Amino acid sequence: MSTKSTRASQGSILARRAAIAIGRELRDARISSGLAQRAVGAAAGLSQSQVSRLELGSIGKPRIDHLERVAVALGLVLSLRLYPAGNPVRDAGQLALLGRLAARIIGALRLRREVPLPGLGEQRAWDARIEGRGPPCAVEAEVHLHDMQELARRVALKLRDDPSVDRVILLVARSAHNRAVLRENREALREQFPLEGSAILACLRRGEPPPASGILVL
Repeated sequence: MSTKSTRASQGSILARRAAIAIGRELRDARISSGLAQRAVGAAAGLSQSQVSRLELGSIGKPRIDHLERVAVALGLVLSLRLYPAGNPVRDAGQLALLGRLAARIIGALRLRREVPLPGLGEQRAWDARIEGRGPPCAVEAEVHLHDMQELARRVALKLRDDPSVDRVILLVARSAHNRAVLRENREALREQFPLEGSAILACLRRGEPPPASGILVL
């Protein structure tokens, strides 16, 4: 089975679980309020059958506005949040960026892609690791920079949870947007990523991993 199919199946399973969990909460709230499904449906502009199916999680693709309308009728508000849970699907830009780094790896060094963090049930992974001489160096590849504080926190948490790694290359695709973002945030990131790209490339040309974390634009 392809990675794409696996991700799609996992997404469908998680969506199903979420629908069942939300439906259970709506049912519990309705019963606690002493309301019938027909009364809730009338307040929400839905039929009794629709409310029943939402509570059971039996609608394959429940509409968010239907869930929200039932929630409001019960004095609730539906809140949806997204949380990191493993690596996202890689796009062509990220693959090309990692390829440009791989072309600069020489000597005894090698680039391993998508290396999971240690720990039972851990879903996060480094985008890559440079290995083969001295301690490994993790790589986080970013095609389009946006929230630098969130990125810095994400890298810091991975370092905290992976005792085998103590340095990270923040690999950034060369673009006018990314250069502008880095100019604005470089000093704030200096302590976490002290090395500049020229120093990182000099180490790689010698067949050595960089001695500290840094930012490399390729």
